[in-house]
Amino acid sequence: MSMRIYVPCDSAALAVGADDVAAAIAAEALKLGHSIELIRNGSRGMFWLEPLVEVVTDAGRMAYGPVAVDDVAGLFAASFQTGGAHALKLGLTEDIPYLLRQERLTFARMGVTDPLSLADYQAHEGYAGLRRALQLPAVEVVQQVLEAGLRGRGGAAFPAGIKWKTVAALEASQKYVVCNADEGDSGTYSDRMTMEGDPFMLIEGMTIAGIATGATEGYVYIRSEYPHAVATMTQAIVLAKAAGFLGNDVLGSGRAFRLHIRKAAGSYVCGEETAMLESLEGKRGIVRAKPPIPAISGLFGKPSVINNVITFASVPLILARGADFYRDYGVGRSRGTLPIQLAGNIKYGGLVEKAFGVTLRELLYDFGGGSASGRPIKAVQVGGPLGTYVPQSQWDIPLDYEAYAAVGAVVGHGGIVVHDDTADMARLARYAMEFCAIESCGKCTPCRIGSIRGVEVIDRIVGGENRPQQVQLLRDLCGTMVNGSLCAMGGMTPFPVLSALDHYPQDFGITAPVRQAA
Repeated sequence: MSMRIYVPCDSAALAVGADDVAAAIAAEALKLGHSIELIRNGSRGMFWLEPLVEVVTDAGRMAYGPVAVDDVAGLFAASFQTGGAHALKLGLTEDIPYLLRQERLTFARMGVTDPLSLADYQAHEGYAGLRRALQLPAVEVVQQVLEAGLRGRGGAAFPAGIKWKTVAALEASQKYVVCNADEGDSGTYSDRMTMEGDPFMLIEGMTIAGIATGATEGYVYIRSEYPHAVATMTQAIVLAKAAGFLGNDVLGSGRAFRLHIRKAAGSYVCGEETAMLESLEGKRGIVRAKPPIPAISGLFGKPSVINNVITFASVPLILARGADFYRDYGVGRSRGTLPIQLAGNIKYGGLVEKAFGVTLRELLYDFGGGSASGRPIKAVQVGGPLGTYVPQSQWDIPLDYEAYAAVGAVVGHGGIVVHDDTADMARLARYAMEFCAIESCGKCTPCRIGSIRGVEVIDRIVGGENRPQQVQLLRDLCGTMVNGSLCAMGGMTPFPVLSALDHYPQDFGITAPVRQAA
């Protein structure tokens, strides 16, 4: 009987030599006369252990890592294929504390299955949600998503079911389902991991959305810097179509849903839904004014459901197990789980899926192990490059959309970037304004001009030029950007700037924050 050995094909694992390790394992097994089945799985999300090699033993899947090519001969000599002792042995994968303390709902299959095996996917509850959706009236499918309390995981946190209900209620010759997979926030990778490691989950979620709303065409707009995600999703769609899960007659139901891949334009602002629609239509990716909202007039002017990868990927489980099951996780109006991404100056960077309510302190220390540098953590940016810098005084606030909003912070896409006490917060604030200036689509003045002026004002503050007046000017400028910008690009850029100014005034050369006059 052949031995089953798993080596991840995720981009993070490939970046540290997973392909070479897989080739070395195959070559060593051939040399020793061992019969092996080498499976390229997704990553478990423990990036400091990549490449993480797993072997199927009588006790379960045994983990070894991080494995280098030079380690392979020694692993075989230690009989790792049967769970033998070795310096890289981590024990049973599922018992690794980092994984054991998580609530993996959306990411339950991640790293467990072969991403492109439909049989593997279905053996782990895959397509159970779609099969149930096809047995229910469309209105009941929408109701399940509403009752589960699922909110958009892309950052805006708008209830997904309300978008679906709006599109479902409209009469139109054509409706669309669009997945925003232009994951551009710093320190985020859950969308990429999903598309590379469990693509059928996204396909199933989008198909359910199509069935629920009467949309027959779907598009996945994938970040251009994600070639492996594009390739895996493209292949997965071919396989799903061949097996009857996509096409003109989904699972013999008489209902159609066709899915297409589009590579993004390489622009950060195309992550904004209306700029993405412009790009999908072959035009320059600039923000549209609202109304009309995309649910009413979206892609090619037709009603469109637009959600991000994790939102759609959460849907199959909701339909498979029922709204109550999903809603029982989380706190307040933040239901279910969020795949949180730990990045930056963190010892154990990786993906942590937890129910809403976990605190930043737990994530930083219980999972992340503190800073990679060993120095005290100074600031944590939550929610991408437009998110606020969260100071230590706020690390015990539960991760919850409303609780974070109450202190002017955002959960966003769940990206967490850590900085130790050597970080210069004035430079980081300047970078936020500079980033906006570079990435702005240029359509609205507060964003286009405000970001450039913002860089200049911060430079004057740091240079000691008439600081009180310049700080007041910066706050006024930020207020204009927040209230006058067309989209979140300009509207949220002040968040990191103001939070840095409020919580770390010393980095700007001032002894206390200069507050806006009442």
